[in-house]
Amino acid sequence: MSHPNRRSVVKQKMTLQNREKLSKLYMTAVSIVGWLVILTSLFTLEKPRDIFVFILLTVFLAVCEYYPMPVWKGFSSIVFPFVYVLYILFGLSNTIVVFALAVLAVNIAQRRPLRTISFNPAQFVLSFLLAERIVYYMQIPFLQQTTITSNIAEYFLLLFLFYFFNNIFVDIVLLVRPQPYPFSVWKQKTLMELNSATISLVYGSLLFFLGSQNRGEIDVAAYFFFFSPLVGLSLLSSVIVRLKNEKKRLDALFSITSELNRLLPTKEWAAVLKDSINDFIKVEASVLWVKEDGMWKRRMEAGPISKDHTPSAELLYIYENMKKPSIYNDRRKADKQIGRCFTSEIKAVVYSPLVIENETVGMFVLGRSRVKSFEENDISSIATLSNQLAAVIKTRMLFNEKEKRILLEERNRIARDIHDGVAQTMAGAVMKLETSQRKFTKHPDEAIKLVGDSVSKLRSCLKEVRESIYALRPYPTERVGLITAITKRIESIKNEFQQEIQFEIRGEEVQLSSMVEKVLFDTCNESLQNCIKHAEATKIDILLSYQTEHILLKIKDNGKGFSLFQAMIKAQDQPHFGILQMNDASDKVNATLQIDSKEGVGTEVTITVPKMGLEGGYIDDQATVSG
Repeated sequence: MSHPNRRSVVKQKMTLQNREKLSKLYMTAVSIVGWLVILTSLFTLEKPRDIFVFILLTVFLAVCEYYPMPVWKGFSSIVFPFVYVLYILFGLSNTIVVFALAVLAVNIAQRRPLRTISFNPAQFVLSFLLAERIVYYMQIPFLQQTTITSNIAEYFLLLFLFYFFNNIFVDIVLLVRPQPYPFSVWKQKTLMELNSATISLVYGSLLFFLGSQNRGEIDVAAYFFFFSPLVGLSLLSSVIVRLKNEKKRLDALFSITSELNRLLPTKEWAAVLKDSINDFIKVEASVLWVKEDGMWKRRMEAGPISKDHTPSAELLYIYENMKKPSIYNDRRKADKQIGRCFTSEIKAVVYSPLVIENETVGMFVLGRSRVKSFEENDISSIATLSNQLAAVIKTRMLFNEKEKRILLEERNRIARDIHDGVAQTMAGAVMKLETSQRKFTKHPDEAIKLVGDSVSKLRSCLKEVRESIYALRPYPTERVGLITAITKRIESIKNEFQQEIQFEIRGEEVQLSSMVEKVLFDTCNESLQNCIKHAEATKIDILLSYQTEHILLKIKDNGKGFSLFQAMIKAQDQPHFGILQMNDASDKVNATLQIDSKEGVGTEVTITVPKMGLEGGYIDDQATVSG
């Protein structure tokens, strides 16, 4: 017996497929009827009386269709005034053919899906034909008059019916297809069309008003100067809006990459992409695969994803050898060539590899529910984002490699220290104990002396082992963070030495790499120790500032100061964390260390770490990648 939930899913799938088939059938039927009307009109074409006016209106119609005017929250083609004038001057058949061919050419130029290319001209032609026939057969006496008012009324009725039928044709498609068509979308579309109709009505009324004036012969120049403002406005406003949209897209790209750079070392970096991808490019589904340590892992997914999609060895080979985006306007072809990634709701798919230095480090897959819905500018945007993703992922890989190298070096250092120190000392102690064991009966005094030496060495070994264990414990900044670690250290010094210390924090705290926090804390700690032991300061001011481009730590005291030159010479012979060690540590994170001091005027230690957008690494800051 099959599971009830599974039966429900299967039933829902069948319903969606039936609705998809019904919408295709409806669009095909409208297309057939519309193109039959267009073909019929071809046999009744009349030669235009003024060929120049005819060509001018046709060109203007095509331009306004290609560059729709932004109205309210969308775009709408303001073409009805041109269609109406063509109808008045050259008849219904010429108007139908010109209107259809103009819309057809624009849809082909915009690389719309074949179904849309055939449907749009058909539904426009049928809308205008139905509107014209209804007005013609109504035979309203008022509309038969030749006054301006009656002409405007006829124009208004024809305009209203055209937009009514046009919206009915489109609404049926949107309601029947499987994708949701909420009321909010219908409302927005309707208001947009009302705005478009209003502009057409105003321009049509102006046409009748100016036409009633005795202004001489109406020739091609008159039509050019009358319609050119509408064409210019449509062209200019469309270009401006497209430029604004491109600016928004670039801003979104900058925002995404900035957040990725900031959060890449953390586990939340992929969530940024998931939350922000639709601000950059509208898609219904997306998946990000990343190659980490030789393994391909799914780091982000959104939309109707095929859950049983596990890349095979053959598919991973295709991923690794893909160097530029691959577009599949029909998802079924993608399934055959590159495997199923999304469910059947997604029709168009783009596979965009993340390539840097000719190495594929990931694969970004995006999908839309309409076939042929990815345009050239979409592909360019996806490729740009993929390049940014490749750069930040490669940077993260460098971080991981550097972390492993540092850990390996530290492990080798500890091994050498144990071998050269504790191991040698313990070996010597064992040899002395063995010697004392042999001399115990004959020379007990020498044996006791050897045992004493061995015990002393073993105590020294125990001390070294304890120090090593303490050194291997998590650093204070790793346990509680930089600010808390500094605060606790200040409180400890205050309690022990009754020292006046002011600690000020500016800016919003950001997550730093463990190495940066260690260097900042050690610099602060060493400066505080110097203030207490050597400077004889009565007041210490500490400033930690999170600036736009840097993190700044400043320790200032009112002590007796010192000669920096003499201190540098002395520091070369000091084994502890002195000035030279502070300087070397700051170099590791590409920081700038500045020490200002004069005898009798106090000391100011300032360390500045560049904030390059990748704070949060575990071992080293981003600046060391280029070092």
